[in-house]
Amino acid sequence: MAVCGSRTSHIGHFVGNMTARRLQYGLSVNSSTVSYSNRSIENVRKASICLRNEGQPHNFMLSQYFRTSVAKRRGNLNPYEGFGLEGFCILSPAHFSSGTTSPPGMSSINSQGKKRAATTAGSSEGKIHLKLNSGSFYLPHPAKVKTGGEDAHFIYGPAQAIGVADGVGGWADLGIDAGEYARELMSNSISAIQEEPKDSIDLIKVLEKAHMRTKARGSSTACIIALTDEGIYAVNLGDSEFILVRHESAIFKSPAQLHGFNFPYQLEGSSAGDLPSLAEVFKIAVAPGDVLIAGTDGLFDNLYDTDITGVVVHAVEAGLEPKMTAQKIAALAQQRAMDPTNPSPFSDAAKEAGFEYHGGKLDDITVVVSYVNNDGDP
Repeated sequence: MAVCGSRTSHIGHFVGNMTARRLQYGLSVNSSTVSYSNRSIENVRKASICLRNEGQPHNFMLSQYFRTSVAKRRGNLNPYEGFGLEGFCILSPAHFSSGTTSPPGMSSINSQGKKRAATTAGSSEGKIHLKLNSGSFYLPHPAKVKTGGEDAHFIYGPAQAIGVADGVGGWADLGIDAGEYARELMSNSISAIQEEPKDSIDLIKVLEKAHMRTKARGSSTACIIALTDEGIYAVNLGDSEFILVRHESAIFKSPAQLHGFNFPYQLEGSSAGDLPSLAEVFKIAVAPGDVLIAGTDGLFDNLYDTDITGVVVHAVEAGLEPKMTAQKIAALAQQRAMDPTNPSPFSDAAKEAGFEYHGGKLDDITVVVSYVNNDGDP
């Protein structure tokens, strides 16, 4: 087992302050101290973004304010209400369609018990014993190579579990390396997994324990996935995501949890962050031959799902191991991140939010690829 933060040298370009993800709440900064005001009533987040809004003069400095009532949010039965996240990101209509009933093999349940579901043409292989053959690759932001970047991840074979975390870059403005928080969170996640019963792991409890034990300053997203006899069991908080590829099609993608554009849900050491209980829970039936791809937003902001699926299909056909597949996906994501002209998922989201932005988003890129195999296979 290992918590990874590889340091690989690359040369790229910066794409502007807009790409630094937002902290959870408004910060009052005096030298190196950070204080939170009105924490129990309302927190105000102010982010300055160096690019122009549509209809504004060139180089207009746009300040956006995001206000969230903590008491209201934590008591809301639907944490997505008001944020435009209605249901799943559904891919490949031949395999999925949105629905209101829970189909065999797939469901999503948020921590408050509200269920959302998608239908699938595939089915579970019953109680057949499966295993994950996993490999990973990490490319830190070119400007963060010396510190190792702000992403972290783990692969823990004994529990057939993987995890990714993305330290929120906005902390750098305060002289804080959020990567330390992300790495400690992932390390504590492994420890919490080891304390769980082998045949009945509770990933929400794992996330809660990891969050409670993480003392570094900063904040981070978190996505933890385990393979059980029933299939894939995952919890996700923030905009790290995963997709499942079957028969050359992406059949499922987890939705990102966002308070607003480039403003993900995030765990934090203080009481100001989002609660682990807000993480969404997924249970998905899988079959031998399925490929699971988990990653931070450096992956999903730069590659469309069809791009990822294309790399996976060619890699499997060529007989590549998961680590090499992850490396190819990460390399393509960084190539797109450095492209200032072609559209990307990030530029699409920026446009939808009312900004004029072109090209990819240079960022840390973490990719974990897991092949779902029969337990007896090599």
